[in-house]
Amino acid sequence: MPTKKPSLPAGRQAHKVLLEKWAAENLKLKRDLAKKHGSSLKWLSQNSKNLALGSLGALLMLASSGPQASSIRHVTFAQEEAKKNIDQKAFLISDLSNVLPKQVRPLDQTEESQISQILSRSFGLDVKPTLEGKRLNTTYGIIGKEQHLARFPGDSIDTHFDNTTDSAKFSSEGMAPGLSAWGYFAKSQTQMTTKDSDREKYYIAVQTFLSQDFSERFAQYRDFYKYRKMLVVNPTNGRAIVADIADAGPAPWTGKQLGGSAEVMSYLERVDGAGRGAVLYFFIDDPNNKVPLGPIDIVK
Repeated sequence: MPTKKPSLPAGRQAHKVLLEKWAAENLKLKRDLAKKHGSSLKWLSQNSKNLALGSLGALLMLASSGPQASSIRHVTFAQEEAKKNIDQKAFLISDLSNVLPKQVRPLDQTEESQISQILSRSFGLDVKPTLEGKRLNTTYGIIGKEQHLARFPGDSIDTHFDNTTDSAKFSSEGMAPGLSAWGYFAKSQTQMTTKDSDREKYYIAVQTFLSQDFSERFAQYRDFYKYRKMLVVNPTNGRAIVADIADAGPAPWTGKQLGGSAEVMSYLERVDGAGRGAVLYFFIDDPNNKVPLGPIDIVK
């Protein structure tokens, strides 16, 4: 007669059940990650220098280590925490790199559509290359650093900043010799508001004059572009900022397609020796004016 296999003690039996449950949970997580972020995970493995290694480490530890928790509740919690700690910017960078061309050039309709979807999903905004039937000459170009713009009559580098930290960091950029495309941001210093200050602080200059039919529809385009909000994204580090159009330029012969304030360039980390680099810039459809200017994080 075959020998009857002895049953496991209650404690070991419970541990075996936990092992099986953890293995099933771990396998499900791996499959979910592979299904949703397959291309991103491939990009992660090939571009480790661009990552926060702690976030990647959490993922790798989750995928390869054995169960250490005393209950399935602890295991599930650890898995959820590991998923939360994955650097979302890495996925954004990967998604964009799969669409963007190797060289900076105007994007085609398919590329713009795909990037609009990526940016809208990532930042929880309605991001578009065309708004109210109007569009710029490109949505992907080289950005260069601009000087500070006078916010009100008499504004100078000594009166320009709202705090000493910004003054120490950005005063060396100096003041532009002329006004913005729409003049002063406020009628006087006493009438300055936070909104006026932010419009100058987070401004970009774009080639409005290269828009199709700009000359024939000058008044219409002038009013449309004034302080129009745009999402500006550095595709190499995933940093993004909500900026407003407050000036026109630069000239085509400069080789640049847009300019950014010192604050915009600093946040995007487009401040290498040349003070320039490639960025994406798309309209934000914000009819109720609810999206604030300034740095924006990825929606988790």
